[in-house]
Amino acid sequence: MTVVDAHIHQWDPLSTPREFSSLAKLFRYVPVPIDWAKRVAPRRDREFVGDPAPFVQPYLPAQYRDDAGDVPVEAIVHIEVEWSGRGPLAPVAETRWVASLPFGVDTPALGAIIGAGDPSAPDFAELLDAHRAASPLFRGIRTRVEYHPDPAVRAHNKAPGRLTDPRFLDGFAALAERGLSFEAWVYSGQLPEVTALAGRYPDATIVLNHLATPAGIFGPVGKHTGRNPGQRRELFLRWRDDIAELATHANVVAKVSGLMMPILGHPVPPRGRPTPVPVLLERISPMVGHALEVFGADRLIWGSNFPVDKPITSIGNAAEAVATALTAHGADEKALEQVFRLNAQRVYGVTGL
Repeated sequence: MTVVDAHIHQWDPLSTPREFSSLAKLFRYVPVPIDWAKRVAPRRDREFVGDPAPFVQPYLPAQYRDDAGDVPVEAIVHIEVEWSGRGPLAPVAETRWVASLPFGVDTPALGAIIGAGDPSAPDFAELLDAHRAASPLFRGIRTRVEYHPDPAVRAHNKAPGRLTDPRFLDGFAALAERGLSFEAWVYSGQLPEVTALAGRYPDATIVLNHLATPAGIFGPVGKHTGRNPGQRRELFLRWRDDIAELATHANVVAKVSGLMMPILGHPVPPRGRPTPVPVLLERISPMVGHALEVFGADRLIWGSNFPVDKPITSIGNAAEAVATALTAHGADEKALEQVFRLNAQRVYGVTGL
């Protein structure tokens, strides 16, 4: 069975404007070891990235191919990541740049592009049309809406409610009218906001990223998140109930991705020694099993979230852990094919494979 990896990031912080380009250039020109960043970076950044090395180096089709190894990835979906150009149409440059990368030669094909965009911006409709003009593979947008009540957990927003802001909701109509999808990367406490959005726009496809990233569910992060087993159990129970409510909306699909992000509380292993599959499986199996129960195999999509998950795991180990967890909770071969290929093809319009 071939695979569509529905969530990867491509970047070159040395030649394109990324939020982390300054740090990348510093390590290129100043002869200091990369591990220095672990000591001087803010704690919230250290806990989020785990290891800064993947963020300060180019990550392009050849690097992804090497990381995929023996996983038979046929196509990928690129998800926007921290392009920091100026002007209301600046995110279009990332879509154009990704479309120009050498995919499909000795690397997997580029199946779809998710660009950046903010529905609350006055030029949002114009931005969507510019994204579509930049590449026929453009399928939707992701907006930086993540918020966490623990100020020491890295998040873009300082206050909750971004998804329910009237300007955001009004602008979202332009996305729905064009048949484009919305990637919702949120922390788990924001799940009710995603549910409200799905109810407001039942004809819009909403893709929940990373099962809503319950920060600290596997170990302590921030100042007061996941500090003990009782807190982590409470976090799981709330996540379980809120994601079940979201799943009642048929226009929502969920990505079984990002489950190895360091911010979940995974201990970061030595570089080059990915966490063993049995250890990953013990951690993620309850989440994967619940997601399968409430969404069904026809509304789950796998993605590696590379290179963000690279400090914790390999693509092969991540895929094996998710597939094993799904099987343990009743998924058969047909269900695995849906999660690892068919659903991504349907949701993102990945054709020609």
